[in-house]
Amino acid sequence: MKHAFIALGSNLADPILQVKSAFVALSHIPETRVIKRSSLYKTAPIDCPQTSEAAVPDFINAVAEVETALSAEALLQALHQIEDRAGRVRPYQNAPRILDCDLLLYGDEERNSQKLTLPHPRMHSRGFVLLPLFEIAPQLILPKHGKIAQLMTLELALGIQKLENHL
Repeated sequence: MKHAFIALGSNLADPILQVKSAFVALSHIPETRVIKRSSLYKTAPIDCPQTSEAAVPDFINAVAEVETALSAEALLQALHQIEDRAGRVRPYQNAPRILDCDLLLYGDEERNSQKLTLPHPRMHSRGFVLLPLFEIAPQLILPKHGKIAQLMTLELALGIQKLENHL
């Protein structure tokens, strides 16, 4: 069994409901058990281009820790199926999305292939990932980057709002 961490995010079609539904969907992945779930966090969009005069809606983000017997590739495929069932489309890079499920860490594995990079290549610089990850795994050490507690800076946490009573 491997421990893995998964980032969840949404900014379309009732984002709070989308992330809560994704937590439930994670618990239905075969040979996988949800260990911990972070609180929900509201975050302004980052690297998400506007398509018109309308502002890009804020995101709801969270992180889950799972224990799984699946390979990293099979777990990633299951995450993509959860996104597809939620109605995710990918019209362009960093487009607003109904649901995004990113495999952040899979045990202590490191890899870089066309389909999967572990650990997730930008997680160490994303407050909306680090803050919920720190909430559920404060002692975590990220390969090549060190202790999560040392990575979490005030600058990265700026503008991120923890939502109360939404678990």
